[in-house]
Amino acid sequence: MVEIGAETRLYALFGTPVAHSLSPAMQTAALRALGVDAVYLAFDVARERLPDAVRAMRALRIAGANVTLPHKEAVFALLDAHTPQAVAIGAVNTLYWDGDRLVGDNTDAEGFVRSLEEAVGDFPYVERQAVLLGAGGAAQAVAFGLLWRGMRRFLLTSRGEERAHRLAERLRRAGAEAHVFPWERRDDVVRAAEPGTLVVHGTPVGMHPDVDALPLSPSALHSDLVVADLVYNPLCTRLLREAAARGARVVPGAGMFVHQGAAALERWTGRPAPVSVMRDVVYRALGAEGWAEGC
Repeated sequence: MVEIGAETRLYALFGTPVAHSLSPAMQTAALRALGVDAVYLAFDVARERLPDAVRAMRALRIAGANVTLPHKEAVFALLDAHTPQAVAIGAVNTLYWDGDRLVGDNTDAEGFVRSLEEAVGDFPYVERQAVLLGAGGAAQAVAFGLLWRGMRRFLLTSRGEERAHRLAERLRRAGAEAHVFPWERRDDVVRAAEPGTLVVHGTPVGMHPDVDALPLSPSALHSDLVVADLVYNPLCTRLLREAAARGARVVPGAGMFVHQGAAALERWTGRPAPVSVMRDVVYRALGAEGWAEGC
């Protein structure tokens, strides 16, 4: 039981829905491990109430917050300042104080590259290309995280092709080579991908409860790929199981979730996050223990 006193600080999650979020358990365990007198609570904030939530954060001096769907873009205009990462990605998932200024940051990009390197070791970003399936907020963060590590070649697709074209144009302006291909050709593109290609799945396909759904045909997967799935429930998605069965290296989405949370915690506290504690909480909640068990 967390003891709460008059000096206990509050950290928050703003989003909707948030009833099944793992962030409160993960972050509260991390704060406890650091010996920080604080709790972390989730607040279900409707779209039209987001300005009220940010005003409440200011009035109550909530120590820090995470922002999740559907507010990552809308919160941008409600803040005093933004980190370069948030500006480049165009979305915010972390709020922290810099004196009296409320600052928006994005730790999703950092969370992904940390999880990638944790799963597969040193990754030769400059020499590799990425195939991104989906162009939503999480996929955009991944693209820029890879770009900032030195990757310069991207193949993009999305059911909403215009979104993929917008992301491609932003990557080109940042100095990358980015091409968009039709969603219907995703199997062919992955099947023909050069050795070492990183395939990142950034759509909800395969998420609980539709755990048997696949964004790619198993026949498109092969041993020369690194396959990352941003879906983290289930821990080891069918896509990752099919990829691993064919010899590909895999990167479960839980890693990105843990590491984006760890990076946020470091912004709030200025201290290294207890990543192993955070990972254990998430993996237990997902019914598994150990890195990528079952993949």
